[in-house]
Amino acid sequence: MQQLINDSVEFLKQLVENSNPIIGMFMGCFVIVLESILPILPLAVFIALNMMVFGNVLGFIISWLSTIIGCLLAFTICRKGFSDRLYRKIKNKTNIKKLMDNISNIKFTSLVLITAMPFTPAFSVNIAAGLSKISYRKFIAAIFIAKLAIVYFWGFIGTTLLESVTDVKVILRIIALMVVVYLISRIVNKKFNIEG
Repeated sequence: MQQLINDSVEFLKQLVENSNPIIGMFMGCFVIVLESILPILPLAVFIALNMMVFGNVLGFIISWLSTIIGCLLAFTICRKGFSDRLYRKIKNKTNIKKLMDNISNIKFTSLVLITAMPFTPAFSVNIAAGLSKISYRKFIAAIFIAKLAIVYFWGFIGTTLLESVTDVKVILRIIALMVVVYLISRIVNKKFNIEG
């Protein structure tokens, strides 16, 4: 499996390097947007690839904006396509309705922290938020902040789950990232009254 991933990364890197820079950026953007909709794709690999091909700054920006676009697409598809149907089906199911109400009323800082954790499946957050009654404003603000931490983690720290759990330095970096993200979310929430 590792060899397949390495071969795929090498192939994508060659493809991007040998094509027009605009097409290369589009491809770097497209794979990350696609990853937000199809969770089987490895986000960490695509972020690392963007940073290797386009450099740390441009690769970071491409990856950050792309993952935001992908999350918004997944959120919107769930909101427009399935949310109303779900609420019609669960109106008599108290447990599911209570769960959806809890998701809808999640605090802004909590949403940011959950979304910013490196091993939280972004796809499930996008679906749950899209199916809930979370406002677009709250979701967009949360992913703008949280995806900074995700892209930073995968682009500059980039470790496996096992390594992250066993390496004290990585754990401290993740804790530091979460503290920074939490503080930013508090400031943004206070300044723009996201909770409304």
